[in-house]
Amino acid sequence: MVLKLYSAPFVGGGAAIIGLALAEKQVPFEFVPVDMAAGEHKTPEYMAMNPFGLVPVIDDDGFIIYESRAICRYIADKYPNQGTDFLPKSLKERALVEQAASIEYSTSYPAIYAVMKEIFGKRRQGLPVDQTVLDEAVKELSAKLDVYEVILGKHRFLAGDEFSLADLCHYAYAPLLAENGIDVMTSKGPNVTRWWNELMSRPTWVKLKADGFKSKQ
Repeated sequence: MVLKLYSAPFVGGGAAIIGLALAEKQVPFEFVPVDMAAGEHKTPEYMAMNPFGLVPVIDDDGFIIYESRAICRYIADKYPNQGTDFLPKSLKERALVEQAASIEYSTSYPAIYAVMKEIFGKRRQGLPVDQTVLDEAVKELSAKLDVYEVILGKHRFLAGDEFSLADLCHYAYAPLLAENGIDVMTSKGPNVTRWWNELMSRPTWVKLKADGFKSKQ
């Protein structure tokens, strides 16, 4: 039975990094769109898979798992010998990846989310963006990227010279910044700019953005 990915059709958020992980690992899957506007993510059937009523979810031959970062780790561990090794097996290499992934989750992700929450949250409510709040959120994110500038001055990617889970996790929300006129990812310094441009031009990401979540057999 082919793996099923349940998500809204938009390539963003947690589904984006799962789609990218599947592409990097060359894993076939069936895409099952979830109509969130119609409340499909709150039906008893869906909430039996994810009791929080959120997307994404995968069903791997009856094994159900939610939370995008956990799903990416599962995919990496299940398919260690195919595609990109974005979660290395070596103890020390993996520790460095987990360190960088923890920094992404606890430091950069909240800062990025705060920016996007002010933009998208206000739009959903039909309210104008509070520029003061937005500027403060961008300033906080900028401070986090100052540290990234130092880290990326030592190696090509966040956990070393190879693309890893830590880099992959940034595809969830950071690409939406530039799409909404916030170009902080390419205005901080040469190291962050080089890294981010490489991520945005990664062939698997370019294809995912162009094709969307199409089932891959």
